[in-house]
Formats: sequence, C-alpha cells, structure tokens
Amino acid sequence: MMDRAAREAWFAGLPQGIRDEIDGYVLRDASLGAARIIIDVGLASDSVGLGDAQDIVGDRHEYYGDRVARQPDSPLDPESLARRAAGCAGRIVAIEVVWDGDTVHDWFTELLAITEDPQGQKTMATITYSAAERYLGREGVTAGRSAPAEVAERVGRALAEHLSVPFHFASPDTPDDQAPRWRS
Repeated sequence: MMDRAAREAWFAGLPQGIRDEIDGYVLRDASLGAARIIIDVGLASDSVGLGDAQDIVGDRHEYYGDRVARQPDSPLDPESLARRAAGCAGRIVAIEVVWDGDTVHDWFTELLAITEDPQGQKTMATITYSAAERYLGREGVTAGRSAPAEVAERVGRALAEHLSVPFHFASPDTPDDQAPRWRS
C-alpha cells in the first residue's frame, strides 16, 4: 500500500486527461468510476490495486471538499418514509434492514419494503455513517452499535409499526451482507 505522498506523486504523474477523468468522477461523487479508472491505468504498470485506488479517490475527495456534488441523504422522517412506502407496487408484507458496502461509504444499511403481489423489494432509504451521524446529532449511538444500524433500526421499526407489518434486521450488531433475509 502506498502512503499519502506516494499516492499524490503517482496521481501527479498521470497524463492530464486521465487526471481530469478521475477528478470528473470524484466531483460527481462517482467514486467507483474513479477507482475503476485508477485500477485500469495503474494495475499493470504500477501495481495499483483496489486499496490504493480507494485511498487515491479518498485523497481526491478530500482535495475537492465541498465542491464534490454529494449524493443527497435519503429522508428518514416518518412522513417521507410512509409516502415512499405508499408508492410501492404490491402489498408491503415486511420492513427489512440489510447491510451493504462500497468504496466510498464503507458499510451502510438499506431500509427495504418487502412486497407481495408482485413479490419484490423497494429501497426506502440508504443510511450511510455520515447520514446516520447527522440524524442522531448530539444523541449519539448506543455503546457497541454502528450508527447506520442504530438509525435503520429506529426508523425501520417505526415504519413497520406504522404499516402494521413485521420488522426484520438479521444482523443489527455486526455488518453482514450475507445475513439471512426475511421470508413470509
């Protein structure tokens, strides 16, 4: 793994067009696209793998700061979630929380409405660490809990209660994208 100075030197050594392309992805908050370009141009010649690519993208995000057009947070208030749920195709039979992750947000939770007739699922909210911390504010997280899990459990239980359906979160204390899913 490269240290920060090595990452900056590697990036500065790229042709201007490739730097512009990477920064274009970063400025649109499309980190996976930026990382893909970095790996495409750096893996064979410089052994730049996923870890270094993630760090370089993170460096570029830090460099641009507030200029990055961040994806908006999902609304987490009860009225917005109920309105989203009302727009689901099919009858909602459960509210479920699952873990997911990516190179930008690390682990995050997805609040899902599970439907029948037709059978499927619809994302009600994506809860990243930063969104969860903003939601919790001064209240903070219960000891030993992850902020995205805490928020997902709170808003998910409230939505399930509002809809009079079961709530399911198979792995509230440990990120696990292979945890058992809800079944009717």
